[in-house]
Amino acid sequence: MNITSNKNWLLLPLFLGFLSLNAQENISSKETLFKRYLNIVLKEKSDPSAPKLINYPTLAYSPETNWEFGVSSLYVYSAKRNLKNRLSEVKAFTFFTLENQYGLWLDHAVYTNKNKWFLYGRARYQSFPLLYFGIGPDSPSEYLSRIDGQYILLRERLLRETFPSLYIGLELDYQRLNNVKYVDQSLGSSPPSVGSYGSSNLGLGLGVLYDNIHNALNPRKGIYSEWAFLKYSKTLGSDFNMTSYIIDNRIYKPIKKNTVLAFQLYGQFTLGNPPFNMLSLMGGESLMRGYYLGRYRDKHLIAGQVEYRILPFDFSERWGASVFVAAGEVFSEDNIFQINRLLPTGGFGVRYLVFPEKDIYTRIDISFTGEGRGVYFFIGEAF
Repeated sequence: MNITSNKNWLLLPLFLGFLSLNAQENISSKETLFKRYLNIVLKEKSDPSAPKLINYPTLAYSPETNWEFGVSSLYVYSAKRNLKNRLSEVKAFTFFTLENQYGLWLDHAVYTNKNKWFLYGRARYQSFPLLYFGIGPDSPSEYLSRIDGQYILLRERLLRETFPSLYIGLELDYQRLNNVKYVDQSLGSSPPSVGSYGSSNLGLGLGVLYDNIHNALNPRKGIYSEWAFLKYSKTLGSDFNMTSYIIDNRIYKPIKKNTVLAFQLYGQFTLGNPPFNMLSLMGGESLMRGYYLGRYRDKHLIAGQVEYRILPFDFSERWGASVFVAAGEVFSEDNIFQINRLLPTGGFGVRYLVFPEKDIYTRIDISFTGEGRGVYFFIGEAF
């Protein structure tokens, strides 16, 4: 979930309920069902190997969607309840709006016993508006049109550990956009030149990943380095021919007790003729926070960020915080990379230890850009 300058999220009082929960010692018969639920979800268990499940409602409003109602779920566990196995996570989010828009998201990062196999992917099915600002680093600050359509995404990585912490395997990416309609178009604007009324594209490729991080939801020490390429071809049934290369490098270094300095450098580079919805997108809740996902788009993207996390404060068992800065740029052969066009963003966040036995925090981040701000509420760190 995220808040940008054009979307206001109203979080039902799950997070605020943490405050009242801290003040409670016992459950009385007069307490509400909501407080009982919080106590069940947030209470530490005597068995730290036990899986954890949390469900919580969401409520949002924006002019293009009207009121939006949703439910989020997170399930975390270690294979065979062995804490030597890395923490696996399965996330789900479903929503509908009063404008008859809807969606279902499923994300997973699953390790098998002894961490031998790693299944990492996401699935999306949604009918939801997309704000289109144009292509390139000089796209206008006001969106050119709202694009309504049905969108399907299936991205999956099936990786096998070949050496300690080194995984190699296959990657698949399927994206389909159809039933496209252009709404609220700016005067004089025109649809994207490639894939303007939808397309279907299937990519297959290879991935190499070095990952020695035990807890992906709250990395405290280690390295994550992914190198992947995906080939989309008309022989595979794609509407367009293209090749995408992805580089994602992260380093987590503990500075002192309960503090972590995290670095990320990300690049996505596309060769060929990609449709507008499969260009590299800047923004979102993880990298370049504060920008709407897709505010800037082009064939290539380079972005990096640094975050300092205190998890938790010395004076608290559950509360923590973070500060972060980032910079990035989209570019192409026609709009070459220029270091003076790097866009900065930065902000701070509050953390609360929602699952103590799993070392998992929920976060509220506030990020500021030259065009506005974004607020994000998630379980797990941004990267």
